[in-house]
Amino acid sequence: MGSKNVYMASNAPEKAVDEELAAATSGKQDLRLRPSMLTRATSLAHGLAGWKMENWKSLLPVISTHEQSYKGLSDREIRKQSLALRYRARSGESLARLLPESYALVRVASERVLGMRHYDVQMLGGIALFKGAIAEMETGEGKTLTATLPVYLRALMGHGSHLATVNDYLAARDAEEMAPIYEALGLTIGVIQTDDSRDQRRESYHCDITYGTAKEFGFDFLRDRLLLRRMGRQLSEFLGEGSSQRWEEAGDKPVQRESYYCVVDEADSILIDEARTPLIIGSIGEDAVEQITQTYAWSAHHASLYEENDDYEYDHEKRKVELTYAGRQRVRALPKPDLVSDMGLVDLYEYSERAVKVFRDFHLDQHYVVVDGEITIVDESTGRLAEGRKWRDGIHQAIEAKENVEITVATGQAARITIQDLFLRYRYLGGMTGTARSATREFRKVYKLNVIQIPTNRPNQRKQWQDEVSGNADAKWAAIVDEVRRVHEEGRPVLIGTRSIEKSETLSRQLDDAGINHQVLNAHEVEREADIVAQAGQGGKVTVATNMAGRGTDIKLSDGVADIGGLHVICTELHDSARIDRQLIGRCARQGDPGSFRQFMSLDDDVLREAHGREKSERIAKQGEERDRVSPQFASQTRKAQAKVEKKHYRDRATMLHHEKERKKIQREIGQDPYLDSAD
Repeated sequence: MGSKNVYMASNAPEKAVDEELAAATSGKQDLRLRPSMLTRATSLAHGLAGWKMENWKSLLPVISTHEQSYKGLSDREIRKQSLALRYRARSGESLARLLPESYALVRVASERVLGMRHYDVQMLGGIALFKGAIAEMETGEGKTLTATLPVYLRALMGHGSHLATVNDYLAARDAEEMAPIYEALGLTIGVIQTDDSRDQRRESYHCDITYGTAKEFGFDFLRDRLLLRRMGRQLSEFLGEGSSQRWEEAGDKPVQRESYYCVVDEADSILIDEARTPLIIGSIGEDAVEQITQTYAWSAHHASLYEENDDYEYDHEKRKVELTYAGRQRVRALPKPDLVSDMGLVDLYEYSERAVKVFRDFHLDQHYVVVDGEITIVDESTGRLAEGRKWRDGIHQAIEAKENVEITVATGQAARITIQDLFLRYRYLGGMTGTARSATREFRKVYKLNVIQIPTNRPNQRKQWQDEVSGNADAKWAAIVDEVRRVHEEGRPVLIGTRSIEKSETLSRQLDDAGINHQVLNAHEVEREADIVAQAGQGGKVTVATNMAGRGTDIKLSDGVADIGGLHVICTELHDSARIDRQLIGRCARQGDPGSFRQFMSLDDDVLREAHGREKSERIAKQGEERDRVSPQFASQTRKAQAKVEKKHYRDRATMLHHEKERKKIQREIGQDPYLDSAD
């Protein structure tokens, strides 16, 4: 092992590796398909043509034939075979032709070092990822192991394969778990973590395979662009003969190599949900920092004084605060420190409007948490901490002022890249998730990726219970507690998904009052996330989770649980996207296990307000104030509201993408780097 984030299979210099590759090919007749095997093999050109699953299935016997020939090899011979494949790939043989041999070799290595043999459906998923598609695989079908197949095959070219996931923990965990496979095959694997130094990052990126988050991949790309601009050079000047000397003379050097191949884990979360927020690196002087800081703090201190309709008007559709004449008078009349007094009135109005918006719309333990004196966003789609991300347009700083933590003054924009641009830079791209179907159009339009549904290894036994619709939230929570009690008494485990930390803790208190022992999993428990989720399938276990906290960790049923019905999942309300509901539902009935789920709703759920605005949603909520139960048919109206919110988010992403294209077009026309701001 090299650095703390690099798993080294070989420390040999490149010359020694080349010599070993040449030696490995000296007996290449034994390393290729024997004539008898060739006659049984289906043409790869046919097998990988088009997008028909039946064509891909025809490759499975070919892969199995290779697998049988590799099983008798020693560990050293396995590595030698891998080196031979690497040599053939770099000598110009197509990766498509090498796919059956490569996938068979990975399967044999995995079974030998991890005791895990890829299922045939995982082979199909690996083919989809190699082809450049989104492989939709149900929860528990083994996406982490599936990814090793195309990642290994593409890495044979020597340009580097990346695997992007949603957070540092999963990147480190998956890399550590899969490292023995790559090591057995003679490849190196690195991991990018948020706290890594540039030297550590450079070492990880120069491994054959690199695991990390989309955020870190994007920021490293931007930092490299800024580095080259500061040096006043073009990247081409530092490549080719003599490049090492030029970098030595220049001092620091970029950490990344080319963007060659990437598999995106939880592709819908990264490529769709996170795509609304560009990655931005800021850079301005410090002259006005103290004045800006004081103005944020002053505005936050007085935010509670402003009354809606008197001091400000609120646009519920755009979620925008605008001061009235009386509100502006209040701003002028409030006492101010000297530095704040020097601010222009227009600026003070803007700071005040922002502070009021934060005071009313952004809530601790729902939209953000305070961790070690810093504001950390809670991702609304996953319930996870979105470390490293910040709200734009001063919102993040206004929240810092509200919570009385250190205010990190927005520093302007030195470089930016959208998630779309980041991943479209890769020559080859694939993704995997359990919930891609509803985003098929967007994947194809934006990323040119088809969505391929991979069959499950065993028949799905998930049962849907009838929707339960309540008139109001109190009645809904009471109904949920009753259902938890009934299922818990049967000895079955229960997983309950909520939209926010606040709601998970509200439900927790009600379960305490009912005497139901349970475990809460939210952003406050991020360190224990995987352990809590892994235990959620034990008999009688009750787990409350925010959205998909714990996503990426399998829930395995303990002995006897399958016999009494398996895991029961309770969805406490519809989310902004049906994909998120499907993610939660997918936690039960994995790998052919039995399981069930029920969707609870009420007439005052958040999704109705987001879809219809304040006035209409309040009218709907009033209809349910006097009723505990509502006709189940109302569920269809709620799902229509959800679809309306999904369309709005899609339009937001499309609008941002359009503006980004126009911005880049203009910058290219004037000869500027489209990812960097014009100022240094």
